[in-house]
Amino acid sequence: MIIRKLTKDGKPPMDLLLTADPCKDIVEKYLSRGECYLAESDTQIIGVFVLLPTRPETVELVNIAVTEKHHGKGLGKQLVIDAIEKSKSKGYKTIEIGTGNSSIEQLALYQKCGFRIVNIDIDFFIRHYPEDIFENGIHCRDMVRLSQDL
Repeated sequence: MIIRKLTKDGKPPMDLLLTADPCKDIVEKYLSRGECYLAESDTQIIGVFVLLPTRPETVELVNIAVTEKHHGKGLGKQLVIDAIEKSKSKGYKTIEIGTGNSSIEQLALYQKCGFRIVNIDIDFFIRHYPEDIFENGIHCRDMVRLSQDL
């Protein structure tokens, strides 16, 4: 597997990005301001993540997704670790990530990768998303914010 930055004229894998964030308008907004990275195996895209500078010395991992065929193989963890390393090498001091209160597996993964819960944005998904989101039988309402010093 290789992880490479999407070229300026490259087309982001929107279908895959939308598996992690179902609002196309929001995804397009952060894609226009961030850097998209692709994980490829045998020229097939198997994962993606987007890094978005948010404040001086701070970057946010705003989207991370793995193709369904590759779930459960540790690829998500590899992508998170790669995002952390890329952020360090670019001189950022902090990396942040946000996920839904219903994203149980993601919350576990991010904490295993060294992130700590720092805030909860109550009703974030109610305010910013046009349709209700349900995951793991839970109504996704709140954004759980996590952070890691680099």
